[in-house]
Amino acid sequence: MSNILIVDDSPTMRRMVMASLRQLAGASFGEASTGLEAIERLALAPVDLMVLDLNMPDMHGLEVLEFLRRHQVYRDIPVIVLTTRGDEASRADALAAGASRYLTKPFAPQALAAEARALLISHPERA
Repeated sequence: MSNILIVDDSPTMRRMVMASLRQLAGASFGEASTGLEAIERLALAPVDLMVLDLNMPDMHGLEVLEFLRRHQVYRDIPVIVLTTRGDEASRADALAAGASRYLTKPFAPQALAAEARALLISHPERA
């Protein structure tokens, strides 16, 4: 079973992401509405994949990503950045900070599911 943490300040967007990923066999979902809440949830339960927005009120998504990559226990969690920021600088910054994939909103549900599936398969130790 794969535990997927969806981190976005929009409840609607979290529901859309969850609906897009429901087709993944054995997936369970956690939600966080802020970067700090995401970090708290990581401490409570293992996460096999994170879908992370960049624009959040308390802690920017890049800060969350940098936190993950600095800590051994979280370092290998695959992260799909899903954001409205479509510019190359934002993409480059996220990938340099350790994002596994970078997708922009609006997104194609099938594309998100395909990226999530590929990351879960390529990180079987996390699933």
